[in-house]
Order: sequence, then structure tokens, then C-alpha cells
Amino acid sequence: MFLMARKIKALGVKMVISGEGSDEIFGGYLYFHKAPNKEELHRETCQKIKALHQYDCLRANKATSAWGLEARVPFLDKDFINVAMAIDPEWKMIKPGQGHIEKWVLRKAFDDEEHPYLPKHILYRQKEQFSDGVGYSWIDGLKAHAAQHVTDKMMQNAEHIYPHNTPATKEGYYYRMIFERFFPQPGCLFLEEPV
Repeated sequence: MFLMARKIKALGVKMVISGEGSDEIFGGYLYFHKAPNKEELHRETCQKIKALHQYDCLRANKATSAWGLEARVPFLDKDFINVAMAIDPEWKMIKPGQGHIEKWVLRKAFDDEEHPYLPKHILYRQKEQFSDGVGYSWIDGLKAHAAQHVTDKMMQNAEHIYPHNTPATKEGYYYRMIFERFFPQPGCLFLEEPV
């Protein structure tokens, strides 16, 4: 998100609209498939909403603010939350046999045949975690790119070069090289106290 915010700001954009909160409100995480009933689903969505400020919103705020980018979060509007949380949790249950996927009730609200807001292939696409949002097809490309920059000999010496948290893969080694370039050892590796 930090790099994405940098790119957006470089394009001259000053404000973005973020979907923060929609997964928490509408049961959008994949583990909601395991919700045994609507009461448990509702209980979990309430807990997720209450903790948003500690994780996702904090991350988003820091990542965008670092680049002077303002992020608006319409799903976290108090009135919207009150309306959305008053919806019968049964409508938020994931029921693949009935075509109810993650955030089904939200997707259905944008499914207008006469005046479509979004193409169906986007509206009903598979849920991706933010960290996986580049898509699965990029994984092989990232591994191939790392293999071009990290030799077998480098991997054999990885334990000597990086004795702490030694990378186990060429991809991990490549990311570590990039990290070390910007945050050289030992300063960032041996923090005694939380920053």
C-alpha cells in the first residue's frame, strides 16, 4: 500500500477512495465461509469493525499519509455502518450453492441490469487479499525475476551473508537484498525496544 500510495501521488492525485471496512462489515474474508450461523457471523463482523483502527485503518493511514495522499473511507461512515450492520446477517452469509459469495449483499446492490455500475466479471470476481491483489499470475514472474538476480552460489552462502532470518528461497533472498539496500544492517536488525 505504501508503494501504491507513492505511485498515486506521483500521478498528481491528492485524494483516493478506499474500500477499507467493507470486508469487516459484509463478512468478506474467506474464513467467513466457515461461519456456522448468522449470529456467529454478526458477532465476528462486530469484533472486526471494533479492531479496524488497530490494523487496516492504521496501515492505510500511515501508508497514504507518508506521501501526502488523503484516503477517504466511505464504508466507515457512521451512518453507513449503522445501516449495513442492521441488515439481517443471513444476507451476509456465504452460500456458494445459492450463488452467495463474499460480500454478496454489497455486490448485489451494484448489480443493475439496465444501468450496470461495473462489468459482471469485476463485480463477481474472486475475493483477493490485499497482499495477493496483484493476482496469482504474477507469482511465477516474480520468482523468475528473482532467479535472474540471485545465483545458486548466492543461495549456498545465504546463511553467512544473512545469519539472522536467512532467506530460504531466491525470491526471499532478492527481497532481502532490496531491504538491506534501503535499511542496512545492523541498525534495523537489532532493535532492543519497539520503535
